[in-house]
Amino acid sequence: MPASISQSVEPDIDLAERLFADLSSRTRKGVGIERDSYGPGEQAAHDLMRAAAETLGLEVSIDAIGNLLMTQPGAARQVPGILIGSHLDSVPQGGNYDGAAGVVAGLSVLSGLRRAGLTPACDVTVMAIRAEESAWFDVSYLGSGGAFGLLDPNCLSIRRSDNGRTLEETLRALKLDPEAIRERRRLLDPKSIRAYLELHIEQGPTLVERGLPAGVVTAIRGCKRFRNARCLGRYGHSGATERAYRQDAVAATVALLHHLESVWIAQEKSGADLVFTSGEIYTDATMHAPSKVSGETHFVLDIRSVSNDTMDAVAEEARSAAKRLGREYRVRFDLGDTSDSPPALMDSRLRRALMNLLVQPFEMASGAGHDAATFAAVGIPSAMIFVRNDHGSHNAEESMELADFAVGARALQRLILEFPF
Repeated sequence: MPASISQSVEPDIDLAERLFADLSSRTRKGVGIERDSYGPGEQAAHDLMRAAAETLGLEVSIDAIGNLLMTQPGAARQVPGILIGSHLDSVPQGGNYDGAAGVVAGLSVLSGLRRAGLTPACDVTVMAIRAEESAWFDVSYLGSGGAFGLLDPNCLSIRRSDNGRTLEETLRALKLDPEAIRERRRLLDPKSIRAYLELHIEQGPTLVERGLPAGVVTAIRGCKRFRNARCLGRYGHSGATERAYRQDAVAATVALLHHLESVWIAQEKSGADLVFTSGEIYTDATMHAPSKVSGETHFVLDIRSVSNDTMDAVAEEARSAAKRLGREYRVRFDLGDTSDSPPALMDSRLRRALMNLLVQPFEMASGAGHDAATFAAVGIPSAMIFVRNDHGSHNAEESMELADFAVGARALQRLILEFPF
């Protein structure tokens, strides 16, 4: 479609504003948002989006594990279509825009096309993906992974964090079909999707600090996480145990974290992409005391990069440093195994197209995981656009401006109309 026509079409921002307001009123619990995966909060959000899609006249369907698909028919229905997607669930006491902004963006784009009387060249489907957040069930990309038959059937026995019900029990209670996961049934055919597009709020401060409304994602960082690391020393009296005789698990753990921080700095200086975090570190509350040398710590090491080689190198350095510091501090580290998710590169052609559609083009890596990683992993050309969001994410203070959202939604709409898919 000529650029002159696509530039005259606007996404339906009024619809987006109403949907965000309704999402907030229906799923706010206390200070924050609670759209619990496969629970009442997420279901309320799905019901709201489904009602909006039906009002717009879109074709609506729900797959065996509850993913919601809302389709604007294209001129050629037999060819692969475009999918715009994101999730509607939240972490406990999360914000209103994480995930939901992508689904609302898709509906606002399609509403804009319908208001302008434009038919896209192929089907365009907005997908509200189930259970992206692993806070409720410890499964990465449950909805998108399940849609492509990628989940380990053993995940059906995983229990929900708050009520203890298994995933299988939860799905059956909603009259969904856990057998689709058990049979690794493919609910979406990658060959039927020519591109996957996802708008998402940025979950860090980069766009805010740079004064930019939106940015294009280069890749989604993979993660190599030591989830159950321990340091084992020996308890002792804090006043009576000289340094030479201590087996201080806290001191040794701090030394390891300090060393890995220096590794991070060195990797950054070399130009490598890396982030490193220890989001959990604690002693045994039944054993620790102000007057004790601690004999045990538990902690997590979270290593992320767009490069598998970088993650592998840092993980190996962590193991090596743990052995060396264990000897130095007379303790024993047990880092355990890692849980791994690979990085996902976004499609270079789609990235370039989105960059050309932004008045202030900017590219950046995504440090958090997104469903786009699943689509990219099965060979579907995928792209993401971040929208500026103050106060970070996974908290009730998310603050996305509608004007910034409109910049991202407009870029998606123009991409659909102009890109030679």
